[in-house]
Amino acid sequence: MNEKVFRDPVHNYIHVNNQIIYDLINTKEFQRLRRIKQLGTSSYTFHGGEHSRFSHCLGVYEIARRITEIFEEKYPEEWNPAESLLTMTAALLHDLGHGAYSHTFEHLFDTDHEAITQEIIQSPETEIHQVLLQVAPDFPEKVASVIDHTYPNKQVVQLISSQIDADRMDYLLRDSYFTGASYGEFDLTRILRVIRPVANGIAFQRNGMHAIEDYVLSRYQMYMQVYFPPRNTRHGSSPAEIFSSAPKNSILKTKISLHEHLHISSLSLKKM
Repeated sequence: MNEKVFRDPVHNYIHVNNQIIYDLINTKEFQRLRRIKQLGTSSYTFHGGEHSRFSHCLGVYEIARRITEIFEEKYPEEWNPAESLLTMTAALLHDLGHGAYSHTFEHLFDTDHEAITQEIIQSPETEIHQVLLQVAPDFPEKVASVIDHTYPNKQVVQLISSQIDADRMDYLLRDSYFTGASYGEFDLTRILRVIRPVANGIAFQRNGMHAIEDYVLSRYQMYMQVYFPPRNTRHGSSPAEIFSSAPKNSILKTKISLHEHLHISSLSLKKM
């Protein structure tokens, strides 16, 4: 396919040159993420933080794409290029199951976004599942196992979920940019230069130690100053307090089906 690009404030350009990735982006389940706030109720404190899970997932995909490209070029003996599409797909879809206001939703409805992500990926009724089947009959199951951390190749799993992964690297930079809090900034270019695949996962070259330390400190500061400061904790609990008095026949008092989950957005929950 001809390469498609998304202009992005964090990564400049997000490159899509695989038809499967492009088709996944255009599914209704992925487009739904445009209506899901990345930061939940933190935007009440940091009013610039109105960005969506859609932009974050594209960013995670882009970092994963860059890493797999580096691995294929520099480490052909340690990295299996057949894993690249799986890695990029899992990166793109890793937050597919998030509900309105992201993690706040999980506390309200007692849900698990990773479990719902796996359900969306493996349900024959979803457009996502039908696109994944175009790769191979077992591809949806493989993608779901990466999300579930059970995929046998730990290199793939750790690129999506570990202490330094594509997910965390994007949300720190993205949340820092949109909230105006500079705590989350770190040297992504340097980290991508020193990352490498090893037998039991991923590692970083010793000469990149300072970039890794900077990342760790940035992550700590963002959690202390943006994600979990006392003022945000108060806002994070307020929806639960508001909805706790909802009528017994309210959607909040019942188990949410996959269909209902996919039709609740940050805006629609606010109107309840």
